[in-house]
Parts: sequence; structure tokens; C-alpha cells
Amino acid sequence: MAGETSKLTITKSLLALKQQSGKSYSQIAEETGLTNVFIAQLFRRQAQLKPDTAAKLQAAVPNIPVELLHEMMKPPMRSYDPNLIQEPAVYSMSAIDFYCSVDKGKGVDGKDRVVITFDGKYLPYTEQKSEHMVSRLHRH
Repeated sequence: MAGETSKLTITKSLLALKQQSGKSYSQIAEETGLTNVFIAQLFRRQAQLKPDTAAKLQAAVPNIPVELLHEMMKPPMRSYDPNLIQEPAVYSMSAIDFYCSVDKGKGVDGKDRVVITFDGKYLPYTEQKSEHMVSRLHRH
């Protein structure tokens, strides 16, 4: 529970600093070369800030203190929400090689539309045969 409280406190601080900057996730994304969804994940401590990108983020949002940048570089503690809709195809997409962006576009009627793009490596389900286990291959 202490980890969740700490994460909540850090997240609130980060979101307040982002708001103070007056920049949108998309603006920060443009300045850092990241996607706007990934920027949102960083500010919510759901993604890990890489050292090479920390300088770009600090340039884009200069009011982030170094201590919080270091917190953002720690692996995030994600939690599972059983209330989320469960979809079998989600488990076949690799989050290791996955991009997501939220953009604004115009519909055929000229009105503003939201375009969400999921671009991930598709991993087919594999049958887990015991004879394929490396630990069993080397047993005699």
C-alpha cells in the first residue's frame, strides 16, 4: 500500500507540473520525439523514462525537478484492474514492441474526430509442449 501512496503522490506532482507548463501531451511529445500516449504514461508513472530522453523531457517541461525525473526513470509499478474489459487479442500483442498515438482528424463531414492508433507486434499463441522446454532438453 505504501508503494501505491508514493506513486499517487508522485503522479499528482507530475500532473500538476505538466499543467503548470501549459503544454498538452501532444506538444510535449513533439518536443521529445515520443508519442503523446507514452508522454501521458510517463506523467502517470506507467512507463519508464529512459536516461537519453530525460534531457529532452526536462527541456520540454523545465519545471520538473531532477528528483522527479529520477523517479520517472525507475521501472513503473503497474497494477491490474480486474474491472477492465478483457479481450483475447490483447494478449497476443507485444507491449515490448508497441506504439500508440492519439491524434485529431477531420471526418467526412468536416467535424473533428479522434484517431487512436495501436501499432504492435502480433505474437501468435504457442502451444506449450514440455519437450520444447530447454530445461528438459538438457536432462538425461
